[in-house]
Amino acid sequence: MKKTSTTKPRKIQEMASEYRFDYRKAKRNRFAAKIQDNPLVVLIEPDVAKVFTSSDQVNTALRALISAMPKKKVLAGK
Repeated sequence: MKKTSTTKPRKIQEMASEYRFDYRKAKRNRFAAKIQDNPLVVLIEPDVAKVFTSSDQVNTALRALISAMPKKKVLAGK
């Protein structure tokens, strides 16, 4: 037979209007290595965001646009 838990439920606390952090005790972000080397964040207008609701949809549309664009000629020596 399993023992029942004797822990009390946690009380919900209100957030303080301001917090003061001691940045001298700060540690490096352990998740920073998971971020790509050069991430790019782009803000889109609200009307565009209504059509494209995910980054995958935006990337698919941009790749289709890129494939429809004429290729640039590379000049020799540059």
